[in-house]
Amino acid sequence: MLCAALALCALQLVPAALAGPQPQLLVERSGARRLRKVGGFAWENCGDKSDPVVLQSLSVAPDPISIPGSLRVSAAVKSGKTMGSPLKAALVVEKALGDLWIQLPCIDQLGSCTYDDVCSILDELIPPGTPCPEPLLTYGIPCHCPFKAGSYSLPASDFDVPDVELPSWMTNGNYRVRVVVTNGGQELSCVKLAFSLHSR
Repeated sequence: MLCAALALCALQLVPAALAGPQPQLLVERSGARRLRKVGGFAWENCGDKSDPVVLQSLSVAPDPISIPGSLRVSAAVKSGKTMGSPLKAALVVEKALGDLWIQLPCIDQLGSCTYDDVCSILDELIPPGTPCPEPLLTYGIPCHCPFKAGSYSLPASDFDVPDVELPSWMTNGNYRVRVVVTNGGQELSCVKLAFSLHSR
């Protein structure tokens, strides 16, 4: 279920993180821009058949997503293994530059970053003992480690997307993200995402 939890947390929390304080140097140099649309969303599993966690479906609508605005998400994940701390997530974020894909660095916890303990990050975002946010709570989707083996699904659910400020280095264009989740060196899941950003 980690993939679904991460995907849903990302959909809910990344816009808020992007809208938060940016490094002063970046803002002073070129100013922040408002994210207006995210479009061309696509995904695929990139792990081998032995990966215990598989994202079976993920749907995001409308396309493009207007920001601020609302979006509808549905997802299904199958996990053949209970996963506990420490869970490591490594992201590779690339931007298209003509026919080339350029890897973006990790800046202020955005970009091609590695998060060594996803479980502790989730605990910071949603303190232990507090109920999981809706709609995770309604559909019995966990938001804390350990994630038990099993099948989890999120029926089509609506989320509000707040106004988002992009850092200066996230310019308009096409992006792709590869997320690999591991535990003790064993790959648990690999998912690729693709999308385009439009700001003004």
